[in-house]
Amino acid sequence: MKKTFSNEFIFQVFALLIAFIIVHAIYVSLVRPAAAVHQQQQAEMIKANPEYVTKDSFFVVIKDYEQETCFTLMFWAFSILGYKGIAGRRQQQLLERDLLQLPQGLPIGQEDARALVTRLEGLPDTEQNYLLPRAMLTGIERFSATRHVQDVSTAVRDVCESEGERMESELSIIRYLAWAIPSVGFIGTVRGIGNALGQAHRAVEGDITGITSNLGVAFNSTFVALVISIVLMFFIHQLQLMQERLVLDSERYVDHWLIRKLRA
Repeated sequence: MKKTFSNEFIFQVFALLIAFIIVHAIYVSLVRPAAAVHQQQQAEMIKANPEYVTKDSFFVVIKDYEQETCFTLMFWAFSILGYKGIAGRRQQQLLERDLLQLPQGLPIGQEDARALVTRLEGLPDTEQNYLLPRAMLTGIERFSATRHVQDVSTAVRDVCESEGERMESELSIIRYLAWAIPSVGFIGTVRGIGNALGQAHRAVEGDITGITSNLGVAFNSTFVALVISIVLMFFIHQLQLMQERLVLDSERYVDHWLIRKLRA
C-alpha cells in the first residue's frame, strides 16, 4: 500500500508539471498571439467605423492568466481521474475471474484454507493489493481461525467498507481542484473589476476602452472557470459511482464464491 501511495504521489507531481508546461506553451505560442491579433483587428475596425459591432473570439476569452491557471488545474485533475479510473477498471476486471478455482458445488472446509490462501498469494503483487483478493484473504483467514461463517461475513464487510472510505478520502484532492478552479475564476473577476475602477478617471474623459477591457477580463475568467468546474464535477461523480460499484460488486463476489460455500 505504501508503494501504491508513493507511485500515485509521484504521478500527481509529474502530471502537474506536464500540465503546466503544455498549457503554458500553448498560451505563449498560440493563444495570446492570436488574441492580440484579433484585438488589434477589432480596434482598427472600430477606428474606421465607429458603429462597428465587435465580434467575440475564443482566444480573447481564454487569454488571461486566470484562465490559463484553470486549464492547468483542469488537465491535472483529468490526469488524476484517469489514473484512478484505470486502476478501478483493472480491479473491476478481476471480478470476471475465478480466483479460487474450485469445482462447482464443492464446499469449503477449514482444511482447505491453506490451499486457498496459497492460490491468492500466488497472484501478482499488484493484484494482491486490490480490494477483492484482500477481502477474500481476510475472509479465509478469519474462517480458518474461528470456523464461524458470520465472522467471515463481518470481516469481509469491514474490509470493503474501509476500502470504500479510503477511496472516498483519496478523492479529496480532486474535489479541492473542483473548488479551486471557480475560486481562481473569481480572483480574475476581482482583478478585472479592480482594474476597471482604476480606469474610471478615463471614462469621465470619454475613453471607456480601459473599463470595457478589464470588465471583459472579469467576466471571461468567471465564465471559463465555471464551465470547467461543471465538466470536471461530472467526471468526478462518474469516478465515485464506479468506485462505489466496485466495493459493492466485490462484497457480492466474495459472498457468492466464498461465504456461501463455507462449511463450518
